[in-house]
Parts: sequence; structure tokens; C-alpha cells
Amino acid sequence: MLTKLYKKNKKKNIFQKKLSHLFLTPILSKNIRNFAENNTIMNNLNFIAIIPARFASTRFPGKPLAMLGGKTVIQRVYQQVEKAITNVIVATDDQRIFSHVESFGGKVVMTGSHHHSGTDRCWEAYLKNEGNEDVIINVQGDEPFIQPSQIAALMHCFDDPHTDIATLVKPFDKARGFDELENPNSVKVVFDKNMNAQYFSRSVIPYLRGIPAQEWPGKHQFYTHLGMYAYRADKLEEITRLPQSQLEIAESLEQLRWLENGMRIKVGFSDKSSIGIDTPADLERAEEFIKNNNL
Repeated sequence: MLTKLYKKNKKKNIFQKKLSHLFLTPILSKNIRNFAENNTIMNNLNFIAIIPARFASTRFPGKPLAMLGGKTVIQRVYQQVEKAITNVIVATDDQRIFSHVESFGGKVVMTGSHHHSGTDRCWEAYLKNEGNEDVIINVQGDEPFIQPSQIAALMHCFDDPHTDIATLVKPFDKARGFDELENPNSVKVVFDKNMNAQYFSRSVIPYLRGIPAQEWPGKHQFYTHLGMYAYRADKLEEITRLPQSQLEIAESLEQLRWLENGMRIKVGFSDKSSIGIDTPADLERAEEFIKNNNL
């Protein structure tokens, strides 16, 4: 029907350390200010950021409307994204979220409640918003600490005209040790010399033959995946039509479906962690951090 129209931190100190790294850094660079002033950048493409936001959530119902530092989670996400790109809309299936976004001056589109993923919701919202942009940036609605530099890094990936999809990776800090590296909830990535992703896995990749596993972090630079994506419009449409693939089912990672179907996923770097509000406990820690740092 749509084609007819066209992702819990375990400990408090770990959570706050990540938040500190996000905010206690210099304000926007000149390049990022340029992004905020004009959606059309050096690659001559037009970008739109879409924030899927649903009210129903198993672990945290009503999360987008939860208050965080005097603003709702969804408002904080929206305003962070606006620092990097002015063309931003929220895609929701709930009237409460729709009305709230309008109340703070944001743009919002009502979508169906049948979608199985934020990716599908993004596509419907894109179509209903006229669908004139070349690239769609999918921003998680539960990441109020997303940084403008991360949005900019995604946009830069499309300086390569062969890029179909863009995503971000972060160099793994060897000081964190092997136990954190092998955590299956931290997805690892390998990519080629042209920064095109070759594989994503919950296992540690690459495997370092002949080296004790506990020594791996100090013997090789590993990279972990930050679950942010941007898609060329035609590729996003194609993605919504693709059936699940064997590798996707095995690892429970939808991006493997795209690789299996020959799509080129360009990788951008970020030195900042992605912090999501997945549970009420996460919200409490984030609230404490905001108060302590006057954010």
C-alpha cells in the first residue's frame, strides 16, 4: 500500500560517563553550523530527518512523552536534531504524541499502527510529507542526547555517490576489556578500505587467531556499531519490500538483509556513544545528569 503513495545501561556510573562524553565537548564546529543553515550540502542532495515515535512500548509505555529536564524525551530529540538539519519531522501513530509535537512547534505526520519497524514508519512518513528529499535520516525517538556531529557524519557519507545507506561506528576503547567487547548487545562491524561495511555481528569480528581472547582489545582496533541510519529514498523503498534474510534471522540484525541484497552501506565515524532511554531507570539517570550539569 505504501508503494502506491512512495533500538540499558547496566550501571549508573557507566551511563553518566557516556553522557559526560556527549555534552562536555566544544559546541558545534563551523561545518556542522553549515549543515544547520542549509539542508543541501556539498554532495548536492536534499536531506530530511524523520523521528519514528510510538506510544506503545513493552519496557516503557509512553516513553516519548516522559519528562526529562523540563521537556519531553521527544522534544529533546527533535531539538537536538534541529541543530544539524532544519528539515525534521516526527512520525507517530498516536494522537497524544502528534498533538504534543505540534504544541512545541514541531512538524509531525500521523502514520499507521501496523508497522513492524521504525524503518517502515519512516517510509510512510516520507511519502505523506511529499517525498521530495533525496536522503532520509532515521533518528531514534528515544535518544535525546544524539549529537549534531553524528547527523553531520551520516550526511557526509553521501559525498560518495555510490552510497546507498549510511551508518556510524565508534572505535572500541581497549581499556573497556574483552568482556565488554564480546557483549552480544554491542554489535561489531568490519569494513573495507573505502569505508563500506562488510559485515555486522554480535560476535567479535575479526577473530584474532593465535592470540588469547583477553588480549584482543590491545592487539587490534575493533569497531562497534551505532544504530543510526540514513537511506537514499529509492533504497528505503526497496528495503520495505525485502523479505527477511537468513543472516538477518541468525543474528537478529536487519542491516544484514540489506548487505545480502547487494546494498552498499557506507560507514562514518563517531567518537561519541549513542545513549538511548530504554527504561524508566535510564530516564532517572539521565534526569540526574541533566540537573547536575545544568543542561
